[in-house]
Amino acid sequence: MKEVVGYTGGLTFDATKPDDTPRKLIDVTRLESMGWKHSIDLKEGIEKTYEWYVNE
Repeated sequence: MKEVVGYTGGLTFDATKPDDTPRKLIDVTRLESMGWKHSIDLKEGIEKTYEWYVNE
């Protein structure tokens, strides 16, 4: 995300605090068995979402 938005500063994390909700993963096995495959990788998705946000 830093690269996409052009942020050059540092990031600081407090390891003594919870870092959000527990990780949740979506199982796409059923979708894939019906022929679905993602067409946008993560970085491209972040870029497109950021571009939309800036323009709106």
